[in-house]
Amino acid sequence: MASPETASFESSSDAQAKTPAFADFRRIVIKVGSALLVDRAQGRVRLAWLTSLVEDIAALHAKGCEVMVVSSGAIALGRTVLGLPAGPLKLEDSQAAAAVGQIALSKTWADILGHYNITAGQVLLTLGDTEERRRYLNARSTLGRLMELRSVPIINENDTVATTEIRYGDNDRLAARVATMASADLLVLLSDIDGLYTAPPAQDPNATLIPVVPRIGAEIEAIAGDAGSELSRGGMRTKIEAGKIATSAGTHMVIASGHVKNPLKRIMEGGRCTWFLTSANPVRARKSWIAGALEPRGTLHLDDGAVAALRRGASLLPAGVKRIDGQFDRGDAVVLRGPDGAEVGRGLVAYDSNHAARIMGHSTLEIEALLGVKGRSEMVHRDDLALGVE
Repeated sequence: MASPETASFESSSDAQAKTPAFADFRRIVIKVGSALLVDRAQGRVRLAWLTSLVEDIAALHAKGCEVMVVSSGAIALGRTVLGLPAGPLKLEDSQAAAAVGQIALSKTWADILGHYNITAGQVLLTLGDTEERRRYLNARSTLGRLMELRSVPIINENDTVATTEIRYGDNDRLAARVATMASADLLVLLSDIDGLYTAPPAQDPNATLIPVVPRIGAEIEAIAGDAGSELSRGGMRTKIEAGKIATSAGTHMVIASGHVKNPLKRIMEGGRCTWFLTSANPVRARKSWIAGALEPRGTLHLDDGAVAALRRGASLLPAGVKRIDGQFDRGDAVVLRGPDGAEVGRGLVAYDSNHAARIMGHSTLEIEALLGVKGRSEMVHRDDLALGVE
């Protein structure tokens, strides 16, 4: 039976929260767990189910949505191929299983997406790729370019090289980090349960589904359960942690059952699930982070034309930079100042200070000749820029 605190929460959420519409989202991350994707007894992918999921993805893709998939399953596939025993694996066995299973997993996604003339792109990440700013920017740029090219990135943790100390340990949190890194509007966690309940439904017959969570507070964290599947290292607790990461960055999240065909279509049609809402949006949350949470490492002094261009929504090009102060690396936060010395905004710089000093004041067409490589056109991309008025 629900506690008074939970009952109070449910009534207030029903009265105040509104379920979002799938049609409102333009960039979506979908997380698929091993227990859904892999038939452990057969040691192979559940092709009929995966085909139905890809049918949903293709429908979103055809409407112009940008879709990314965080897919588990490599270790589960590889351990069967290698004949490894059931139960927890030693690190080196997990890495070996991932090395074997990742090939089959990637080929399966590529083949099924290919039936809809969609190109799959494989992206393997480690914890450092989302925690270290330079690698974070590289990964963000790769994902962004894949989606510009209308590819669907298939993302997984790089279990072949990640050690226990430098790994996520579950793909729920990895999916949330990917969603925030890519400024996604929505994170979908397909699970073996159709949402968050007031208590574990397998243990409490009176447990009820919580359809909408306006904010993840202590009462929600308190009812999160533990992992319940050998194939999945996640559980409701990790899903709540993922929700905190996603919603704090302006991304809505939904937990829904994957034990149905066309699981995304089921959500769109109002099927049972739990929505975790955010009051922000990814762009605003990211710009707030740039403006207030990062310590600037240097200053770029701009001309009037560059300041005017930034205020029109443009990126900062090297030609508009007249002087550079400080030592900084690519991905560091820098202050942008106009000719009068007033702060215009802050941003994440695309070049280290040595390279920035060599190309400042020059056209983007001259970058390759000046640096010897074809660098980025923007000194600070508009997505990595927070103006003082924002």
